[in-house]
Amino acid sequence: MNLLHTDVAVIGAGTAGLAAYRAAKAAGKRAVIIEGGAYGTTCARVGCMPSKLLIAAAEAAHEARHIDAFGIHIDGEVRVDGYEVMNRVKRERDRFVGFVVKGVDNIPEEDRLTGHASFIDNLVLMVGDHTQVKARSVVIATGSTPSIPDAFRVFGDRLVINDDVFNWNTLPKRVAVFGPGVIGLELGQALSRLGVYVRMFGARGGVGPLSDPTIRDYARDTFQQEYFLDPDATILDMAREGDEAVIRYQASEHVAITERFDYVLVATGRIPNIKGLGLQNTQLTLDAKGVPLFDPATLQCGQSSVFIAGDANNILPLLHEAADEGKTAGTNAAHYPQVQPGHRRAPIAVVFSDPQIAMVGQRFADLTPGSFVTGEVSFEDQGRSRVMLKNKGLMHVYADRLSGRFLGAEWIGPRAENIAHTLAWAYQQSLTIAQMLDMPFYHPVIEEGLRTALRDAAAKQQDA
Repeated sequence: MNLLHTDVAVIGAGTAGLAAYRAAKAAGKRAVIIEGGAYGTTCARVGCMPSKLLIAAAEAAHEARHIDAFGIHIDGEVRVDGYEVMNRVKRERDRFVGFVVKGVDNIPEEDRLTGHASFIDNLVLMVGDHTQVKARSVVIATGSTPSIPDAFRVFGDRLVINDDVFNWNTLPKRVAVFGPGVIGLELGQALSRLGVYVRMFGARGGVGPLSDPTIRDYARDTFQQEYFLDPDATILDMAREGDEAVIRYQASEHVAITERFDYVLVATGRIPNIKGLGLQNTQLTLDAKGVPLFDPATLQCGQSSVFIAGDANNILPLLHEAADEGKTAGTNAAHYPQVQPGHRRAPIAVVFSDPQIAMVGQRFADLTPGSFVTGEVSFEDQGRSRVMLKNKGLMHVYADRLSGRFLGAEWIGPRAENIAHTLAWAYQQSLTIAQMLDMPFYHPVIEEGLRTALRDAAAKQQDA
């Protein structure tokens, strides 16, 4: 057995782990990075990039079917070749993964360990059955995995998660989607637009990450016009018969429907990958789910020299947040016991549905009633949106009632991913609505819709 001494041991070679390793090395410390699975981040392998590839194909098919409104016509029916769609998804997915693997290959071989890591003491790790690592500090960056409620196990191999979708050789005919969150909305709508028969079921009325009831209801109504979506579904029975998943659900007060599907896609959330880490062999205090208690600012677990970053801590499971957290954890691990809060950027979230959903700054649900005003704009009559026939959307911006400071926004609408960045920059700079209105707005652009919402908020703030 090999024995290795190091300053910082990083468990996990995903986005957070790679950032932590680089930060520790930049601080002049010895560091090793340990990976028990295939190299390639969640984003590149099963997340951001392959999902956007599938969405891009779906958008192309959707646009081709709806160009007649512009006076442009395609002779014959738009045909989707499932094999070709999935071939491109996998081919480009592998290309993105290759970039990540190439980056890992640039790490010196002596700094890379392959094998499952588990704690056998506070700062002692066993990697596979071949190497014991004694470290001064440890960064846990093991990522997350989809959460699958036990009730869905009845479907056997008809049950899939988003990871599985990107390994399909072709598109199935019928898919039931459970969970209209970010992943469910994106993949469900994409599959529907690619000709797959989709039924989407949710619980407690949620649609994406939205917390503003008005925006959430608008989003629900918008998506329901395109495909079946019940965000508060009553499931009566689930079973597996042959190669089919059978679901019986309440369609209306007096009507129950039984439908059969090729696959059931479960997108009901993700949980940190902490199983098998041997955390019980440490003195770390764990929460009810077995995750170490930690400081969200420094990412330090208790007063120890163990840090946890990225999806493993489940604060904000987003690539850019994982990269920032990895840097914070790696830097603090290198300089322990001197630890500092890491840089936190303005909160920003985007759902790549159509219309897109976005949230910036503080959520509606977290604001104190009576302390803020809400500016509103509908994109249905917004000039540029109507020109492009992308005029579905509703936006709310929130401003402090007394100071007029921009507090946040939730909306559904065209090109939300771009507007979200503008608003995130404004939020991070602590701008007021008045200061934002002093900025330039070109004509004709979708951002003029944002200006309408800001003007509405300014008028209400003056009347407050």
